[in-house]
This record gives sequence, C-alpha cells and structure tokens, in this order.
Amino acid sequence: YPGFNQLVTELSKSCYLSNGKFPVGMVLRVPIGAYGGGGPYHSGSIESTLLTVKGIKVVYPSNAADMKGLLKAAYHDPNPVVMLEHKGLYWSKVPGTEDAKTIEPSKDYILPLGKANIVLAAEAERTKKGETVCVITYGMGVYWAKTAAANFPGQVEVLDLRTLYPLDEEQIYQLVKKHGKVLVLSEEQQNNSFAEALALRISNQCYHFLDARVEVLGSLNLPAVPINLALEAAMLPNAGSVANRIAKLLAY
Repeated sequence: YPGFNQLVTELSKSCYLSNGKFPVGMVLRVPIGAYGGGGPYHSGSIESTLLTVKGIKVVYPSNAADMKGLLKAAYHDPNPVVMLEHKGLYWSKVPGTEDAKTIEPSKDYILPLGKANIVLAAEAERTKKGETVCVITYGMGVYWAKTAAANFPGQVEVLDLRTLYPLDEEQIYQLVKKHGKVLVLSEEQQNNSFAEALALRISNQCYHFLDARVEVLGSLNLPAVPINLALEAAMLPNAGSVANRIAKLLAY
C-alpha cells in the first residue's frame, strides 16, 4: 500500500474539494489475485479496501477485450480509475480460463464503465419453472462459475460485473428478480467484503422476489494468501465449492 495515502488523501478528493476546478484524470493499473504462490505481498485482493474510498472508480475485467474497452473508458474519464488485473488471467495461465484470451473487437472499442455482462445464460423454460440460479461475480470468479455451471446444464446464469464502482445495480436486480436465487462470488476473503455488502443490498432491494437467502462465497478468512501452493488452493474458492453452493440453492 505505499501509494495508498496519495490515492485517499489527494487524488480521490481533489475534484470535490476544489468544487470541480481540479479534477484528476488518472488510471492506476494494479496486478492482483492469487496465482503461482505469490504469497502475502503479491496475491491479495484489495477491492473492498478501494471501494471504501469515495471519489474513485474501480474496474475488474475478466478477459482481454473487456480490459481494453474499460481501459480506454478509464482514460477518457475525468475521475481517478483503479483497474484491477488478475495475474492468473494474463495469457490464461490458470487452467479453465482460456476464454480470457479474446479477439480485439475493434480498434476504437470502448466499454462504458458501470455496465455488467451476462456471460452465461440459463434456459428460459427452466427459469419459468423456478429451476435456475444466478451467480454474480467478477475476475477469476467468472471462470469458477462457468466451470461449475457445466454440472447444471441450462440452470445457471452468470453475470460478470466488470465494474465494481459504479455498479450496474439495475441489471443485478433484474437478474435476481428473474431467478429468485443468487450466489455472490468473490476471490476476496469473505468477512466484511464487497461481496457481503452486495448480498445485503440485494436482500434489501429484492426481498419479495427471493426464493432463498442470498448466498456468498469468498476465500477463507485468513490474514494473507499463503506462499505454499497447496495452502493457496485450499484458501480459495474453486469450481467444486461453487458447484456445491449452486446445488444448495437449486434444492430450495
């Protein structure tokens, strides 16, 4: 966190304190996420910490095309934007993340901030019967969710948030009301996390549409990501643990 002080005390507040005279357009790219035994100094997830800072925007792409589109949007945005980039998604280094390699949509492709994307759709007929669940996630969670969904053909819809702030609340609530069962999935340690805060917001806004309580799945609540690869894997969610939560929701 060496640069965190300037981000909090200066960059995030400049526009507000100057009554708009001194906006700070800046893009801060941050490699993030557990991969390859990077340990406590290189593998942490810090999105919840960043999201407590008012005056900045936070994006977290899950593939190359989204990264380019969000990066260009961040460049043109007058506010400071922090772009979180999972190291395991660079060159699809983690098995099962091959879809992170994408063709450039176009030279001038720009993806507006605050727009989530459905990366896997459930079958309409099964949705009508109440036999589906939605998974709301981002970053590496997109690939855990898609892999887990293969065990439940046509029953899982996966929403990739892409931007954590501003958040696409409209699409989130529409999806929750459509399915009635939801899992919020994150790589971050679960306690006091962005994922838990989002789950509470969903519960408050969509209470009368829920068929089951909102489930949250994140990493184990350890102080740091272990260097040992076996311990690193044991700390993180995976396709198996996601599938177990999906099965639990579908059983309601």
